[in-house]
Amino acid sequence: MFLANGWKDFEIINAGNGEKLERWGDIVLLRPDPQAIWPMKAPDHIDAHYIRSSSGGGEWQFNRDLSENWNIRYKDLTFIVRPTGFKHTGLFPEQAVNWDFMRGIVENYKKKHGEPFRVLNLFAYTGGATLALAAAGAEVVHLDAAKGMVAWAKSNLAASALADRPVRFIVDDAMKFVAREKRRGREYEGILMDPPSYGRGPTGEMWRIEEGLFPLVSECADLLSKNAGFFLINSYTTGLAPAVVKNVLSVALSKRGGKIVADEIGLPIGGGELILPCGCTGRWWREV
Repeated sequence: MFLANGWKDFEIINAGNGEKLERWGDIVLLRPDPQAIWPMKAPDHIDAHYIRSSSGGGEWQFNRDLSENWNIRYKDLTFIVRPTGFKHTGLFPEQAVNWDFMRGIVENYKKKHGEPFRVLNLFAYTGGATLALAAAGAEVVHLDAAKGMVAWAKSNLAASALADRPVRFIVDDAMKFVAREKRRGREYEGILMDPPSYGRGPTGEMWRIEEGLFPLVSECADLLSKNAGFFLINSYTTGLAPAVVKNVLSVALSKRGGKIVADEIGLPIGGGELILPCGCTGRWWREV
């Protein structure tokens, strides 16, 4: 398992009964998590609790006044987090293990070659990976279909004092953008994507991961340069096993050489031995 265990400003204090108790800086949140099916002792303290509605969705119940948003840090990166109406906070802390992986590749490449390392970040959300890559010296194209998420990513970049880095923000449908990049002859040294199970693009384009993942990865493979160093896929889709993601990469990148590995991704729970699974990640990489 890829384990994100380098956090200081975030931790899962406990988990169980279909929920997880988390510390975000000095704020303690209790949120649903369908993976936590074992029992958990009732928490002693909660600042806010997201309660699901029987009719769908849900709402936050606040036990004290909280700021609309606050900052947390991961190493040299600063993120703006806030409770949203969809239970999320604008950040997936487990992805820190992938940020470190990609940063290492970019930093080694820059030291060795001194040339630009261009990265395409698809379904880029609020920009956790974009910040890490920009801090490492990469040139990043950050794409998401939601204007609000792109605006949040820009704010995160500024909060981390990275607003002057070469990051291009785009609101678009991923497949349409990739097709245009192919026609333009653009190439990238790194590509990553965090596709949802299903969703819609900015003009109503329908996305279903089971139907769209391989065609998108296959198209993206044509954008990799001869010096490409990594291709990374994240998936939170229940039932999409790591082996499936590995197979997708293996077939799409069969002529590229390199190494491919896929596994669950997770976060440690408290100071014990339990780990909360948080989807899976597939990685292709090679020495360049």
